[in-house]
Amino acid sequence: MPSLDDLKKRIKSVKSTQKITKAMKMVAAAKLRKAQENAEKGRPYSEKMQNIILNLTKSIENPENAPKLLVGTGQDKTYLCVVLTADRGLCGGFNSNICKLAKANFKEILGEGKNLKIITVGSKGLDQIKREYEKFIIKKFSFKEKKQVSYKEVDIIGNEIISLFNKNEFDKCILFYNNFKNVITQIPQAQQIIPAENKNADLKKNDTLSYEFEPDEDEILEDLLPKNISTQVFKAFLENAASEQGSRMTAMDNATRNAGDLVDKLTINYNRSRQASITKELIEIISGAESL
Repeated sequence: MPSLDDLKKRIKSVKSTQKITKAMKMVAAAKLRKAQENAEKGRPYSEKMQNIILNLTKSIENPENAPKLLVGTGQDKTYLCVVLTADRGLCGGFNSNICKLAKANFKEILGEGKNLKIITVGSKGLDQIKREYEKFIIKKFSFKEKKQVSYKEVDIIGNEIISLFNKNEFDKCILFYNNFKNVITQIPQAQQIIPAENKNADLKKNDTLSYEFEPDEDEILEDLLPKNISTQVFKAFLENAASEQGSRMTAMDNATRNAGDLVDKLTINYNRSRQASITKELIEIISGAESL
């Protein structure tokens, strides 16, 4: 059984940890407001760009001459998987959930006898993925020194993806990230960005109107498609940023509650041990007095 001094030190240590987790929860809550606002503002832009590209696609007369970024290489042999995670931990299952979905896809791709190439963004995802799939990692990105990732940094990743595609390094590109729903729920996503995937088959009437374009559709797509890659990656970053802070806020709130419960239990044990010690001393005094 631990001594009174040990219990006292343990209580002090847990209380110090509780103060840290409570402070981290408050910081995450403050950051979450802005991150959530940015994510919500970015969604309409990325969705509208996808819709414009789909409208342009319908207007193309000769699909064979369409840009490869839109229709792909026509093959399905090599996959490039871009895994977006955080550079910092203490955010619950945020990083683990993304990596779990990514690994499930890796296993499926390799199980079908296809080639796999991986780009990791964020040190936490790299740490988890390299244990099993290190030989498939071709590029690593980390923005740990940046307080907030801007479109400029994301464009570097987008240009790297396009450069690899132009060199015929892969046929399909899949993006893995967490989609922010609310503070408690963040949903892991696997979004195919090359070739462009039509998940919005049932578009709204306003999005299916016919437009007249100048210059023609092919020229617009040649310029718009590379920008769309960076835009979709940036949207994933914004969703990740909100998801990370929401997950960290929840994790630190749970840690603060658990620390409080542990302090209560340790305090009860301390009081019981102290009471037992006092009772023992009284018994020794009484026994000594009676013996005289």
